[in-house]
Amino acid sequence: MCLKYMITSVFFLVSGLLSAQEKPVLQVEHPREATEWITSYAYNANSNNLPRVLLVGDSICNGYSGEVCKELAGTAYVTFFATSKCVCDRSYLRSLAFFLDEYDYAVIHFNNGLHSLSSNRSDWETCLRAAIKLIKEKEKGAKIIWASSTPLKDPTLTDKARELNTIAARVMADEGIPTDDLFALMDPLDREACWTDTYHFKGEAKKMQAKAVGDCVRKALGTGKASATDAAAALKAAATATGPDGRLDATKKNN
Repeated sequence: MCLKYMITSVFFLVSGLLSAQEKPVLQVEHPREATEWITSYAYNANSNNLPRVLLVGDSICNGYSGEVCKELAGTAYVTFFATSKCVCDRSYLRSLAFFLDEYDYAVIHFNNGLHSLSSNRSDWETCLRAAIKLIKEKEKGAKIIWASSTPLKDPTLTDKARELNTIAARVMADEGIPTDDLFALMDPLDREACWTDTYHFKGEAKKMQAKAVGDCVRKALGTGKASATDAAAALKAAATATGPDGRLDATKKNN
C-alpha cells in the first residue's frame, strides 16, 4: 500500500513538473483574429557546420525570410518562425518555446507588433518582457536583436506601431538588446510605390529589409559575407523536393 502510494505520488509530481515545463508564463486575456497562423522553415535543417540564426516575427518576417537566407548563405543557416499571434496570445510563449528548443542559435532576430496594434499597452509590455526572459533562459549563448515593427500605409495605424516601438525601445534598453530599426528604414518610402496593401511590402522593399537584417546578423556574428561559391553551395544544399507546394528552391524563394 505504501509502495503504491509512493509511486502514485511520484507520478503526479513528475507530471506536474512536465506540465510546468510545457506551459511557459501564462499570458493575459487577448482576443484572437478570425484566423491565426504559423509559418516556419528551417533551411539546411540537417547541417551544423555554420552558426544558426532564428528570425521571429509576423508576415513581414515571412516576407523577407527568403531574402535573408540568401543574404546569409554560406555564413549562417536560417530558421524563421512567423505567426499572427500577438505576444499576449495565450499560446504565444509555448509556440516560441518550441522553436527555441529546436536548435542552439547564435543569433535571434525578434519582433512582435503588427498583430498587437490594438493590445492593451501595459499587457503588451508585460508579455514582451516575458518573451525576452524566455529567450534568454532557453538560449543563453545567443545574441538577441530586436526588430522594430514596420510602418503601415495607414497613418493612424502607423502611429500605433510607433507607440509599440517606443515601449519596445524602453524594454530593450532595460535588457541591453540592440535594435534593428526597420521602422526608420521603411518610413521614408513612398506608400503607393512600396506597399502592396495596408501592411505588406513589394519586392524591393523586402530586399531592403533583408539586407538590414543580414547586416545586423553578420555584425552580431562578427563575420562578413561568404564567397559566392560558398553561398551558392549552401543555397543548393537547402533545396528540397518536398516543400509545402512542391519543390522548394532557396535560390529562388521570395515570399
